[in-house]
Amino acid sequence: MRVDRVSFARRLEGYSDAISLPSQPILEGRLLRMVGLTLEAEGLRAAIGSRCLVINEDSYHPVQVEAEVMGFSGGKIYLMPAGSLAGIAPGARVVPLPDAGRLPMGMSMLGRVLDGTGRALDGKGGMKAEDWVPMDGPAINPLNRDPISQPLDVGIRSINGLLTVGRGQRLGLFAGTGVGKSVLLGMMTRFTEAEIIVVGLIGERGREVKEFIDEILGEEGLKRSVVVASPADEAPLMRLRAAQYCTRIAEYFRDKGKNVLLLMDSLTRYAQAQREIALAIGEPPATKGYPPSVFAKLPKLVERAGNAEAGGGSITAFYTVLSEGDDQQDPIADAARGVLDGHFVLSRRLAEEGHYPAIDIESSISRVMPQVVPPEQLKQAQRFKQLWSRYQQSRDLISVGAYVPGGDADTDQAIARQPIMAQYLRQGLDESVGMPQSREQLAALLGQ
Repeated sequence: MRVDRVSFARRLEGYSDAISLPSQPILEGRLLRMVGLTLEAEGLRAAIGSRCLVINEDSYHPVQVEAEVMGFSGGKIYLMPAGSLAGIAPGARVVPLPDAGRLPMGMSMLGRVLDGTGRALDGKGGMKAEDWVPMDGPAINPLNRDPISQPLDVGIRSINGLLTVGRGQRLGLFAGTGVGKSVLLGMMTRFTEAEIIVVGLIGERGREVKEFIDEILGEEGLKRSVVVASPADEAPLMRLRAAQYCTRIAEYFRDKGKNVLLLMDSLTRYAQAQREIALAIGEPPATKGYPPSVFAKLPKLVERAGNAEAGGGSITAFYTVLSEGDDQQDPIADAARGVLDGHFVLSRRLAEEGHYPAIDIESSISRVMPQVVPPEQLKQAQRFKQLWSRYQQSRDLISVGAYVPGGDADTDQAIARQPIMAQYLRQGLDESVGMPQSREQLAALLGQ
């Protein structure tokens, strides 16, 4: 069925300011059935990734729901809804939107909380859009990217001194539940030297979204931040879009020459949303229930962060990765380690001891640290890790009094310096320790 431009405009009236109407008639389809989360339509020509409106006009209250084309087979098109399907019935119209989807951008986004489509969630009214951009940003030739050569001060002593982050680096925060991931992200938001901060809260509980904004991020942190939130009760397509949208926002400000900090909590929820979509349209599972498309999408999302071309801005990104049951061999955790430039592992044992931030120094690594710190700091960090590791290896013997002093010089030194090393790794939630101070305290601790 074909519909003319005027009738199409009337149906979409008030839907979106970003839609531009076509000059040619639109081929309209009909909804056949719904299986699980997937809609099947026929009589429609639409490309993968394009948006459609499912319109039901037979009820007392007309309903329209946006959906995205995820696949096709023969004459059928498979769509994934972006909202509730209450009121949608068989035979509903499926109308392709003539625009691939453009999102509002601008400095007015700072201090705002948005959903995965760019609509405000904070009740502060609409925003003034300076630009409208597509969801997918332009790819940067990897040979043209500015190399990571400058350290980034995140205001956390253990990271600045022992796991130094480079501007434009992409890192993962690996942890199970309840070990302080969100608190650590909040500290980075408040203390990091960045012009713009973009926070993506993907698949979190609704309570945690408000708690993060009000208590962890705070009023001062929110002023220079853009928060994109998609709670766990939203459709998987919305969670997927929210992760892509916050990445697109970071790209937009990077292209304006800004140094951006991107914090996404969490990369695992993004992968789980893609798993739900892929399984719903019939893709077979591969690794522990995750279809192959999940592992194809992870690097596409992560590779969009990083430095721009020489003289441009940067995106330094932190992605939290949930380790189910504290299993570091979880397939998403394993895949993330392969595409990120380092990882910080948060330890449940340290958290239970009241050691915050609960970063496991032995299991964590920053792959660009040798390129962004002076040689003496690199040697000091390695020596600190050696002493810390030696103490942990002998911890049981020391606690029961079985270790005899003088048996090993490094162990003796580790025992003597363990209290001040533990103090170095601990930090108050409202305490900021800059890069120079972190280096000075590290050198003083080792007597160098």
